Amino acid sequence: MNAAQRSELFRRLAAANPEPRSELEYNTPFELLVAVVLSAQATDVSVNKATARLYPVANTPHAILALGEDALRGYIKTIGLFQTKAKNVIALCRLLLERHGGEVPKTREALEALPGVGAKTARVVLNVAFGEPTIAVDTHIFRIANRTGLGPAKTTDAVSAKLEKSTPKEYALHAHHWLILHGRYICKARTPECWRCPIADLCAYTLKTPEPGSAAAKIAKAAKNVPSKAAKKAAAATPRSTRK
Repeated sequence: MNAAQRSELFRRLAAANPEPRSELEYNTPFELLVAVVLSAQATDVSVNKATARLYPVANTPHAILALGEDALRGYIKTIGLFQTKAKNVIALCRLLLERHGGEVPKTREALEALPGVGAKTARVVLNVAFGEPTIAVDTHIFRIANRTGLGPAKTTDAVSAKLEKSTPKEYALHAHHWLILHGRYICKARTPECWRCPIADLCAYTLKTPEPGSAAAKIAKAAKNVPSKAAKKAAAATPRSTRK
């Protein structure tokens, strides 16, 4: 994808959603940090349900430390890997108080030094809480970058580096959210909804999904039910006694 196509891609996503927001619910940088740590291998919906119970009781490093690990587990037990996450959140709160006066640091290095915080989490916090034009790459953005040709690479770190380098400056702040929301609701993993995609003509993906019920969709469905030449040949070569 060339520079003009990238610019047009983001222009269209911006036109469709001028002010994209994280779907994690939070009110402070600390609440966001904890929510992002909890969201690893979990849905935003499941995290929001847990934090809706937790934050009215404890939503500061001091309060969560006072709550304790055992009680914290009770609030987040519906989230995957909750035991490890509870341990990390407690350790994270302790370090925030010891090293940062209870405040969330504003540098990638300081964030990544916190338990449970990797490069992706640090980028999300820097982007969402502090307005830095970073692009955290999750499974949705990794898929879109490779499927569309926007920033193809073999690892999430490589995709992130490509996108941060190539995304037009005027779109860099919200690029993370535009891409993640596009992947979550339109460019889905198993069946991308290409028929309603605003950037379909810019996308390098060749196996475009036709609109359900359309003539093209019926043809595609029929084609799937026709055995390939290789399958027919294999069937013909199979002894009758072994066929089911």
